[in-house]
Amino acid sequence: MTAMGGQLGLAYAFVEREIALSKRYWAWELVWLVYGIVTSLSVAYIGLALPTISGGAVDPAVVSRTVLYLLVGTIAWRFLGIIFENIGEVIAWERWEGTIEHTFMSPVPRFTHLIGMCGATLVRATAFSIAILGAVTLFVPVDLSRANVLSAVVLLAVGAMAFVGLGIASASFPLLWTEKGLQMAYIVQAVVLLVSGVYYPVDVLPGWMQALSTISPATYVIEGMRMALLDGADLVTLWPKVWPALVVGVLSVPLGLRLFIEVERYAKRTGRLKRSG
Repeated sequence: MTAMGGQLGLAYAFVEREIALSKRYWAWELVWLVYGIVTSLSVAYIGLALPTISGGAVDPAVVSRTVLYLLVGTIAWRFLGIIFENIGEVIAWERWEGTIEHTFMSPVPRFTHLIGMCGATLVRATAFSIAILGAVTLFVPVDLSRANVLSAVVLLAVGAMAFVGLGIASASFPLLWTEKGLQMAYIVQAVVLLVSGVYYPVDVLPGWMQALSTISPATYVIEGMRMALLDGADLVTLWPKVWPALVVGVLSVPLGLRLFIEVERYAKRTGRLKRSG
């Protein structure tokens, strides 16, 4: 019990370090927050413009449903995307700050280190998503009268676990490919965005993209959240959306961690740990 408490204390130290970095770079945090609010509002206004875009009268209830449909996708993706980006940039941040050797040569278990980083990321993603949702509701009417909030929160939690695993796996790219590894992680994120139905149902995609969408946990999370927030679906109804994302999370976290540890050993053996190009 004492040993576990010690490891939790070490993990929390990384949370505090991330908080300190956020304070140091507060202007960048403000930039990303404004960017998130503006992009979410831009997407919501597409829904409000539906009568103009369609060239005819549209039932106000349909417009309201379209706005919520788009907002659920964009805010859920913002939450999952922050998790993927922040964890995927673990190596890059250590190199930018010049602390990679201090962190990776210290006697802190990698599991403890990554748990701390994931904890800080989840706090940041949650705070950003709540702030964006609150800001958007000041400008756009959002009808949540039929929403099942519990189902939506459970789906987000399952999705967060899946993206933690994917983020840890992608964080190993900059160790393998020191110059282009981070860019490769961003490309993976972009492809997941395209095939996961963030702004549209996956049915409109070509067949090969629909095949890719079936292996993206974001597809199930976003579809399930729309069912929960637009139609009030409960967890029993949403189970077909929950279990695929849950399977990805249960498998991707240990596999991503194993991959990261093996790649870290390779990087240390070949002198790639500190090299950035």
